[in-house]
Amino acid sequence: MVLKSAFQVRTDLAAGPLAQGRPALRLWRRLALAAMLLAPWPALAQSPGHVSDSVPAGSSSLRPGDFILVRIWREPDLSDTVDVDNQGIAVFPKLGAMSVTGINPDSLERLLVHEYSRYLQNPSIRVTVLRRITIWGAVAHPGTYPVGLTMTITDALALAGGPTSDGKSNQVELRRGAMRKVIDLSSDAASVSDLSLHSGDQLVVPRRSWISRNPGVLIGGIGTITSVLYLIAR
Repeated sequence: MVLKSAFQVRTDLAAGPLAQGRPALRLWRRLALAAMLLAPWPALAQSPGHVSDSVPAGSSSLRPGDFILVRIWREPDLSDTVDVDNQGIAVFPKLGAMSVTGINPDSLERLLVHEYSRYLQNPSIRVTVLRRITIWGAVAHPGTYPVGLTMTITDALALAGGPTSDGKSNQVELRRGAMRKVIDLSSDAASVSDLSLHSGDQLVVPRRSWISRNPGVLIGGIGTITSVLYLIAR
């Protein structure tokens, strides 16, 4: 799948996440776009049509802080990775600024087909939405990562190298402002869209308790205490 190709590129760059600076972000964009353009292109049957900006906001709808990967068949100069700014505005090549807050990926595809039809003949366009999620805590490579809507939380944690030996592998905490929510990963993990993750959300992997991380010390201490009590009782 195209999305997997883009994320494979991002995983290879895990040692330098987006948070490290604009040069790393520009490099990731170029590599992600190259992976998309090299991937097989399935036939897309799309017809131009006007789409209202007032689409109800659902779990897959665009929000400020999101990335939009736009892929236009045989148009590499128009294919790009576009940011959604704090006002919900995205700037597309040749089209300029457009308000995209609340629009889902399918509706945005139809809107872009309609708009680019002024310049291209029967354009074929694919849109992929990525959330900008910060992953930290007991993980190998904490940082900010672009996360696809179809990815599970476990997949998202893998972008950060997964939990460390001190981290809990079956639990993660979702933080959004003052809100805290513990997510159980022991069963099948829900996808990013199922949990309605927003760009700017944080996924925090908690550390295991001191006892669970140091069972040998605990057992040795119990053994020592038992020996002392035995000697005293004699």
